[in-house]
Parts: sequence; C-alpha cells; structure tokens
Amino acid sequence: MTPAPIPDQLAVQALLAEYGGLLDLGHYDEWIALFAAECRYEVVPRENHEAGLPVALILCDSRAMIEDRIAALRQANKYNIHTDRHIIGLARIIAAGADRIEIEAPFAVYQTDPEGETRLFATGLYRDRIEREGDARRIAEKLVLLDTFAVPTLLATPL
Repeated sequence: MTPAPIPDQLAVQALLAEYGGLLDLGHYDEWIALFAAECRYEVVPRENHEAGLPVALILCDSRAMIEDRIAALRQANKYNIHTDRHIIGLARIIAAGADRIEIEAPFAVYQTDPEGETRLFATGLYRDRIEREGDARRIAEKLVLLDTFAVPTLLATPL
C-alpha cells in the first residue's frame, strides 16, 4: 500500500484533533460545522456491524438530525453532568482520491463526573469519509464502531 501524501495525513490529523477538542470543550455548534452539508453520523456496536445487522444506537442521516441531537443533548445533559475526554489515535488512511479521503482511527472516551471520578466510557474505531472542500476537509460519513454495545450510562454526548 502506498503511503498517503503528507498533506492528506496532516489534514486528517488536524480534523480529528479539532473533532475531539470541540467535543471535550462542549463547543457543539463548532463541532457540527466539521460535517459536510450532506452527511451521516452513526454509532454501531462492532458486533452488529460485523454480523451485518443494521441496528444502530444512534443514526443521524443528515446534518439537520445532528443539529436536533445536539439540541436534545443540551436538555439531557442537565441530568448527566460530566466532562468528556476524547483520546483519538493516529488515523490510517484507507483510500484517498481527488475529492475524498477514507480513514480509520481508534478512539477512547473517558468521562469525569462532578465528584472527580473518571471512568472509561467507550472505546472503538472511527471509520470516516472525509470530503475535500477547497483547502478545508469536512466529515461526510462518520461510522463510530463501538467495541461493545454496553455503554455504562446515557449515550447523550457525541463520540
């Protein structure tokens, strides 16, 4: 496999760093702006995905649905107060073309409650299709493959 060009690698790493950082800061409107106008965000247990089962824990098949999800989060998070920390591993570029890049990147999300207890919330793999928009990159598809379907609490905040 031929390594992806350095500019693509750097652009992908910058996008993923911004993705995790904005979520950790709770800057959800800026996080939404990382998605293309036509996009998809899906959270699926790896076991379901590997078995070809179409059931997703979260499925947003448009940017408007992602915006609705964030609006609901702003209400739900009043009852599940915590801070998130996204740890995103180095992305592996699967394919790159003139208008898109396909990647995989491992991730872990930790949550800390108001009492200071931190616990591992979720681990898995991002599979993304990133579109080129001039010099910018936007997420057209984000498939979040969870290592397990058993998340320890409310799955409100984006992974």
